[in-house]
Amino acid sequence: MAISSPSVFLLMVGGQIETGEFQEFDDIYCRYNFVYGQDWVITSGLEEGITQTARKSVDDRQKFVLNFPLDITFKSTNPYGWPQVVVHAYGHDVFGNDVVRGYGATHIPMVPGRHTRRIAMFVPESSSQFQKMTAWLMGRRPEFVDARVIAQGEGREVTRVRSQGFITLSFNIIMKDMKKLGYDVTPSDVANPTIPESSNAGTTSTPAQTPR
Repeated sequence: MAISSPSVFLLMVGGQIETGEFQEFDDIYCRYNFVYGQDWVITSGLEEGITQTARKSVDDRQKFVLNFPLDITFKSTNPYGWPQVVVHAYGHDVFGNDVVRGYGATHIPMVPGRHTRRIAMFVPESSSQFQKMTAWLMGRRPEFVDARVIAQGEGREVTRVRSQGFITLSFNIIMKDMKKLGYDVTPSDVANPTIPESSNAGTTSTPAQTPR
């Protein structure tokens, strides 16, 4: 009996939001959500979530250790609209209000295996000093109504922002049936091994052995 070829491929994402770096603050927590194209469907896992509140470590690193798990599986018919994860960090100001500490986004790695991403975070800025002072007094800092705009990019060129901190994420990526649908996800250093230069003239060089 002939075996039918697959019509979709699977992208399985595991990992965690590991640490945060915000030197000016003492406590943060993060929200996250995945943004993806119309041809993608979530088959299992959580599309969005919120971490616990973490305090800055007392050692020299001064990092916020979160270690919050990520677990989601997608299926799709084509790679257009490859998923991204959007992370937005929050904390408390001197008045006890929740204020945004940073926005950031990164694409899910497109190669199977373990990966680490260090995301540079940023916050929107007020358009004037008066608005900045008013926002500080009222406890309503500038923020995006929908954080998914970070991954879309439309209208971002007119947004005034300021860099503030980093978030580190780790990913464990598993893919299924991508090669059967004609997509090559082999890492470039494995698909095209380097050819060392020969020290003797006229000697034919052989490809370097691919590491296991």
